[in-house]
Amino acid sequence: MHTFSQATWPSFCTQSDQMSIMKRGASSQLCTLTYAVGMGMLFLMMYYQPLTEKPIPVYAGRGMEALDASKHIKLQSHRTEEQSTVSPRQEQKNVSGSCVPRETFVFTKGHKTGSTTMVNTFQRYTIYHNLTVLMPVGRGPLSWPFPPREDEYVHLTGERYDAQLHHFVYNKQWLRAKFPPDTPYFSIIREPFSHLKSQFNYYRLPGLLGIDKSPNPLKTFLKDPWRYQNKSEVFFPHVNVTWDGSRNPMSFDLGWPAVKADSEEEARAYISQLEADFKLVLILEHMDESAVLLRRLMCWKTQDVVYYLKKKNERDYSFKKYVPPPKEIANHRRWSAVDYMLYETFNKSLWQKIEAQGSDFFDELEYFKRINADISSHCTRTMEQHKKKTKHKKRQQKRETLVVPASKWSPEFVVDYTFCFYITPKKTITLDVVMRGGRKYSKEEMSYAIIGITTNLARIRKGLPTYNSKRDAKLAGIKI
Repeated sequence: MHTFSQATWPSFCTQSDQMSIMKRGASSQLCTLTYAVGMGMLFLMMYYQPLTEKPIPVYAGRGMEALDASKHIKLQSHRTEEQSTVSPRQEQKNVSGSCVPRETFVFTKGHKTGSTTMVNTFQRYTIYHNLTVLMPVGRGPLSWPFPPREDEYVHLTGERYDAQLHHFVYNKQWLRAKFPPDTPYFSIIREPFSHLKSQFNYYRLPGLLGIDKSPNPLKTFLKDPWRYQNKSEVFFPHVNVTWDGSRNPMSFDLGWPAVKADSEEEARAYISQLEADFKLVLILEHMDESAVLLRRLMCWKTQDVVYYLKKKNERDYSFKKYVPPPKEIANHRRWSAVDYMLYETFNKSLWQKIEAQGSDFFDELEYFKRINADISSHCTRTMEQHKKKTKHKKRQQKRETLVVPASKWSPEFVVDYTFCFYITPKKTITLDVVMRGGRKYSKEEMSYAIIGITTNLARIRKGLPTYNSKRDAKLAGIKI
């Protein structure tokens, strides 16, 4: 079992903060880690799960109830009094005084903004705290671009949910009907030009715009974006909506119509309303600051908001590192003015919220960066070791754990194999299955899965009809 060396401990940690390490027997597959912090008060109990190939929380398999054959599976709440993956909820000391962790939230997941990294944080929190998530029937988005139909999401008795974290175009009225009025709302955005490059590549916009033969299609586009407006604005007939992947796409995901791209004053008022609606909109370029602020606003613990420092996106394309001259940037600012307005508003808001936290915010920030890097390195080694094939496949391998000492901002916690398994997935589907109690999606459920923008975009380019789901396509006699 690894611990941080004395040199890596924060200066405010003393010997009394250290956890005594319990020795495990060679055949032991289950242990309970119990420890005390401060004046002998017992404050945390962690459940150490068996080291299975794909760890499933203790509530796996509970609450699954089949409806009639024509309907999807109904998922009941995971909450029970007798079984829990975490310690009893209790008040914990925060830098601003006593507070109670918030366990209801909505995360509006956009496209190409770093939202998958952030969703992992919220997924882990729902799993460790047995929260009830508003889930789509099939894997993938909850809906697009309007709220889901009644048969497209999993209904619970009383329609009471703790969290929403799948792809969803922000719709205030629909969400307010599903969550309490004091529910905190979150999203994440990024610098608009870097977002444009990602959008251009992911949605293959050069091909859509007819500039894919250009040595640098992004440069060609930025010389005169308005020249390509009749191609960049794409009409999706199945939902009667126009979408533009190059113009204000982040604002679109937060509910601003693409057809109102030139209505800047109206957009400004809408963004002011978003600022009032959202507890925090995280900024990709300031992910660490955003994570620490999220922890404080929600009264969570450090282990709740750490994220995996995976390798940077290795996908290469011709314009990935392109740095445009001032004139092209100016063109983009005019072309995607609402997204720039959105970014500048919430970037400013982020730093105002940080300033209100006091000077010790930056002490915690440095602590967080160090802890996050150590956990990421440990989990990289742990998962690489797990993948290695040995001659003794049936013999359980010894997996080392990492003890993170208590700090001013968080109690001591242990990073084990299960924690690493949860924090390292490349796709959100991995933890979606865990949230479903380990049950994989059936063919019937998958027929309700929302068809992504990329698939329908490709169909539009071929002159084919678009559909909301595979089920809708099948009813029309089309196989997708």
